[in-house]
Amino acid sequence: MGLIALVPPGLLLAVPFTLLLAQLLHALWHSGRCRYRAVLLLTVGGVALGQLWDVVGLPALRLGELNVFPAILFAIGLQPFGRRLSLRLP
Repeated sequence: MGLIALVPPGLLLAVPFTLLLAQLLHALWHSGRCRYRAVLLLTVGGVALGQLWDVVGLPALRLGELNVFPAILFAIGLQPFGRRLSLRLP
C-alpha cells in the first residue's frame, strides 16, 4: 500500500466534488459577477457543514462516504454572501 491508503475515501471524493460544485455555482449562480475565490471558499464551507451534518448523525444522501445532499444545500445557502466577502491578496 502507499500513502493513498491512509487517506479516507470521503476526503478523496470531497476535493473534486467541491471543485465541481464551486465551478457550477460560479458559472450558473453568479455568472462571473463574484470572484471565484469567494465562491470556492463558501462552497468549501458548505461541504464542511454537510460533513458535520453527518457527524451529528442526521439523515442524508451519500455518495460513498461523502454526504452530498446537505453539502449541496449548505453550499447553495452560503452563496448569497459571496458578494459581501472580500478576499484580497497581498
